[in-house]
Amino acid sequence: MTARVIDGKAMAQSLRAGYAERTAALTERGVRPGLAVVLVGDDEASKVYVRHKALACEQAGMHSEVHNLPATTTQAGLLEFVERLNADARIHGILVQLPLPKHLDSLAVIESISPDKDVDGFHYRNIGALVIGQRGFLPCTPWGVMQMLAREKIPTQGAHAVVVGRSTIVGKPMALLLLAAGATVTICHSKTRDLGAMTRQADILVAAVGKARMIDGTMIKPGAVVIDVGINRMPDGKLAGDVDYDSAARVAGAITPVPGGVGPMTIAMLLANTLDSAERTAQAREPAA
Repeated sequence: MTARVIDGKAMAQSLRAGYAERTAALTERGVRPGLAVVLVGDDEASKVYVRHKALACEQAGMHSEVHNLPATTTQAGLLEFVERLNADARIHGILVQLPLPKHLDSLAVIESISPDKDVDGFHYRNIGALVIGQRGFLPCTPWGVMQMLAREKIPTQGAHAVVVGRSTIVGKPMALLLLAAGATVTICHSKTRDLGAMTRQADILVAAVGKARMIDGTMIKPGAVVIDVGINRMPDGKLAGDVDYDSAARVAGAITPVPGGVGPMTIAMLLANTLDSAERTAQAREPAA
């Protein structure tokens, strides 16, 4: 068996073409969607991610700002900067690139972002909305995964989904979205006993643990859908996911590559959240009928 490759790059390009049309329509109504990305320090991987996000915005016709603050930025200084972006009417989405330097409180910074501009979907109000099934900004990576499953026509209703990883950025919201889509969900993590016994039960396996090639073909149910969220820089400079792609692809029914899988869809969902925010702004400006 050779797994079908789920091409996240092609999916994202298709979505972004539609975003450009929506952006043009909004701009004609006097609201140009705007995203501000804040990068603190000189982390090279973060710089690459930020460049990709800014380029995607520009290609969709959105207004994009990248604010590169020094690593010595204080907590008070960063919170004050975020507050200025909260008050900026040109900005509909604010993203503070993680990780932050160790002297900064990431949670406090995320909570300082207006929940109406929290296009990463990390603010506790948006996470709370996800838990109770109300409208809010969805975290971009898990939402991107759900879009991939839907576009590939992979059924979630009644499927057993296993999520490896319990982070608040990916693992937990991923499990909640799969649960809302009708899947039976198991969450595994570093303390799970006999991880392979759990992953081999998965119809849909999502790897989001941050350890290169941790899951190999012996840990996958034949025909399963494997979604690799991990992105790890290897000693030779190449990128690898949390799944050992070569061995997994011989067992799985469908699999995402790294790179070119979940990553482009994450950025696409970031743009989608920014567009949604701008559309709400445009609607609020229009007089009631």
